[in-house]
Amino acid sequence: MQARLSTMFQSLQVRNYRLFAAGQLIKLIGVWMMFVAQDWLVLELSDDSATALGVVVALQFTPVLLLTLLSGRLADRYDKRMLLFVANAFWSVLALAMALLVITDLVQLWHVFAFAALLGVANAVETPVRQAFVSELVGTSLLPNALSLSAAVFNSARIIGPAVAGLAIAAVDVGPVFLVTALSSIAPLVNVVRMRSAELHRPALPPLEERDSAKVVDGLRYVWRRPDLLLPMAVMSVVGMTLFNFQLTLAALAKTVFNTGAATFGLFSTALAVGALAGALAGTGRRSRPSVWVVLGAAVGVAVFGTMVGLAPAYWMVVLLLLPTGFFMVYFAQAANQRVQLGVDAAFRGRVMALWVLVFLGTNPVGAPLIGWVAETFGAGASIWTGGLLSLAATLLALAWQLRRDGARLRIRMLPIPRFYVVSRTG
Repeated sequence: MQARLSTMFQSLQVRNYRLFAAGQLIKLIGVWMMFVAQDWLVLELSDDSATALGVVVALQFTPVLLLTLLSGRLADRYDKRMLLFVANAFWSVLALAMALLVITDLVQLWHVFAFAALLGVANAVETPVRQAFVSELVGTSLLPNALSLSAAVFNSARIIGPAVAGLAIAAVDVGPVFLVTALSSIAPLVNVVRMRSAELHRPALPPLEERDSAKVVDGLRYVWRRPDLLLPMAVMSVVGMTLFNFQLTLAALAKTVFNTGAATFGLFSTALAVGALAGALAGTGRRSRPSVWVVLGAAVGVAVFGTMVGLAPAYWMVVLLLLPTGFFMVYFAQAANQRVQLGVDAAFRGRVMALWVLVFLGTNPVGAPLIGWVAETFGAGASIWTGGLLSLAATLLALAWQLRRDGARLRIRMLPIPRFYVVSRTG
C-alpha cells in the first residue's frame, strides 16, 4: 500500500508541482463555492429561470470559444509562468469586485452576466496555458501522473467547495461565499512567484522571429492530420456540449424537480465530485499513453450513467447515480487529455491544448442555452437524459469508425465478470 501511494502521488515530490497543486486546490475550493453561490443568486434574481442560468453558463464559456486558440498561440510564444500570473491576477480583481457588489446588496442580474463573461476571458487565457504548463513542471515521464493529480485536485475542490457553499448560503447567504472566493484566488499568485525557474522542464524560448511565426492555423492543420488526436477531441466536443452541463442541470434539478434548497444542490455536486475524484485517482498509476479503446469505453460509461441520472425518479437515486457518472466523466476526460498531450510535439503543445480546451469547455456556449431551454420546457431531467443519449450515439459512431479503421471487432466475455474487449479480425 505504501508503494502504491508513493506511486500515486509521485509528482508531488517535485517542489514546483507541489506549489502549483496547492495553489490550485485553495483557489478551486473558492471557485466551486462561487459557482454554487452564483447559480443560486441567478435563480433568486430571475425567479427560478433555467434559461437565465443557461445564459450565465453560456456567457462564462463564450470567451473560451472565441479566445482560447489565441491563448494557445501565446502559450507557445511566451513564458507560461508569467501568463499564469497575469491571468490569475485578473481573476482576483474580478472576484473581489463581484464580492463587493453582492455584500453591499447592489448586485443585479446584468452584473452577474457581465461577471460571467469577464470570468470567461480570464479562463480563456489561463486554462490552455495551465494545461501546457504542467509538462514544464514535471517533465514527460511524470506527465500522466501529474495530469491525473491535477484532476484529483480539481475534483477534491469540487467535493469541498459545493458542500461548504451549500451550508454557507443557508447560514449567511451568498455574499460571504463570494468574498471567500476572492481571498482564495490569491494563493496561486503567491505560489507561482515562489516557483524556481531553474527547476522547470522547458527548453529556452526560441528567437522572437520564430515565435512570431507560430500561427493558430498551423495547430489546426497539425490536429487535422492526426486522427489519433482528432477522434478524442471530436467525441469530447459532443459530450461536452450535450452532457457536461451539470453546473446548470443539477441546480435546476434540485430546485425545480425535487423542490429542495441550496444544501441539496451542494450534495448533488458533491456526489458527482466524489465519483470524479475516484476517476482521477484511478488514472494516477498510468505511465503511458492510453489507448483509444480506453477513451471510448469511458465515454460510453459516462453517457450511459448520465442518461440514467436524467431518468431517475427519486432524489436518492440521483445521488447514487451521480457517483459512477462522476467517475466515468473524469476518467474519460483524463484519458482523452493524456492521449492528446502524450501524442503531441512540444512545439505545438500550447496550440493543441488550446484546441482541447476549446472542445472541452468552449462547446458550453452552444449547448448551455439549448439545455437551459429544454430544462425549462420539458424539465431538468429531460435536459440530462437527452444529453446522455446524444453523447452515447456520438461515442458509438466513433467506436464503429475506429473498429473499421483498425480492422478490429468488439467481443464480450461474461466470465468471471462481464467485459468487452477488442480483437483483430484475424484474432
